[in-house]
Amino acid sequence: MGGRLTVLSRRWCHLCDELLDELRPLALEFDLAIDVVDVDEHPELEEPYGERVPVVLAGERELCHYRLDSEAIRAYWRKIG
Repeated sequence: MGGRLTVLSRRWCHLCDELLDELRPLALEFDLAIDVVDVDEHPELEEPYGERVPVVLAGERELCHYRLDSEAIRAYWRKIG
């Protein structure tokens, strides 16, 4: 595996679905695993991230939110790859 990304999401969030659809090809290209975490199932994430989903994290580092920033994903991959 090249690395791991976490997407903070909500089941009812259409932006989350769109971001994941756009992220999956990049993840395949760069051999990145994607973990999807539902903010509604983790109350500790509600305050910092609840209104900002979807959020893409690399560890603790936020790469983007609301919309996919493919350049941020590519920069992350260049750093770890």
